Amino acid sequence: MAIQTPKGTRDILPNEIHKWNYVEKEFAIICKRFGYQEIRIPVFEYTELFQRGVGDDTDIVQKEMYTFNDKGGRSITLRPEGTAGVVRSYIQNGMSSLPQPVKLFYQITAYRYEQVQQGRYREFHQFGAELLGAQDAAADVEIISILALFFEKIGVKNLILNLNSIGCPECRKAYNELLKEYLSDKISDMCDTCKTRYDRNPMRILDCKVDSCRAHLINAPALLDHICDDCRAHFEQVTHKLETIGIPYNIDRNIVRGLDYYTKTVFEFVSENIGTKGTVCGGGRYDGLVEEIGGQPTPGVGFALGVERLLLEMESQGIEFPEADAPDIYIGAIGERAGQVAEKLTWQLRSKNIYCIKDIMGRSVKAQMKYADKLNVRYTLILGDNEIDSNKARLKDMKTGETKDISLDTLIDRLVKNKA
Repeated sequence: MAIQTPKGTRDILPNEIHKWNYVEKEFAIICKRFGYQEIRIPVFEYTELFQRGVGDDTDIVQKEMYTFNDKGGRSITLRPEGTAGVVRSYIQNGMSSLPQPVKLFYQITAYRYEQVQQGRYREFHQFGAELLGAQDAAADVEIISILALFFEKIGVKNLILNLNSIGCPECRKAYNELLKEYLSDKISDMCDTCKTRYDRNPMRILDCKVDSCRAHLINAPALLDHICDDCRAHFEQVTHKLETIGIPYNIDRNIVRGLDYYTKTVFEFVSENIGTKGTVCGGGRYDGLVEEIGGQPTPGVGFALGVERLLLEMESQGIEFPEADAPDIYIGAIGERAGQVAEKLTWQLRSKNIYCIKDIMGRSVKAQMKYADKLNVRYTLILGDNEIDSNKARLKDMKTGETKDISLDTLIDRLVKNKA
């Protein structure tokens, strides 16, 4: 039996990679427009980073991480998300000494052992952006506005921005007691994970996906109703600034996000399209994360966007992607002399940034033309002894069918001008 990809992974094939290239390019353009610089972080980190950063009581750490001991006996984990690694890099590389805020974006693969379903894989791809060093609500709004502008640029519609505030540690301390009181006569009927979280991290119960547990949470007190004055003022500034620049939003009191590092603002962009309803991306503020990982107290805010989920949404909405690059010219050759000239021309054209293909299979002229047609080339040129002797050949425009006799000496300049 042939070896296949592990469950939850997939190949991104040449006939679809142009879609990935398109969204990657547009995301980078938008981020750079806001002053964000790209960062690349390791695929694996010490497990402690995610235990401390993401949180021991999260589903990610408890159930989904790919963790193993390396040959030195050190516990290593494939990154399940990007923020913790970026913050670790911020601390390790002394970025706190840079002009603040520090603005970073990334395009990564990430790994979680979870149930495979449409648009959700165990190896998946994320776009993300992190803004470190700014406490003001304007930072929250800037992070959200990157996404709003990106979605507008690539034509994604019918996404609703849902907002909530989950307050600060002091808010949550009082709220956790209130939540425990509400759940005190219900927790015995809930899942084992919820029972474990009841004493350790009650708010994490709100993230439970078990239907029977969620039924007990319908009338649970909303954290937004119990945040402190400072957190409420921050949230009001976020909503006011969103209104000022014209980004519509909806307040959703049920958003808590699945990571422990979030504080104050949390948000999600949710699709309302039939067949793809659900969260497309999410993020929020994480003012305690830098300190938790070992740095100086530093505010932060960011987001992560699943690329598979994004492409699924774009395809569902019928958004047209730019066509994959096709060869500018196919040079066919008959005989050894023509083959040598074709080799030289191909090299010269490629050195001038012309996408040029020539036969390397020893096909007949007829077979070469069939192959060129399948490649969707713009021009074809066939060389034989007559063309070599006369230094002229017939250039065919495959879109219009028009043919022109041209001097081989002018071919390169002609194609370079057409490309410009």
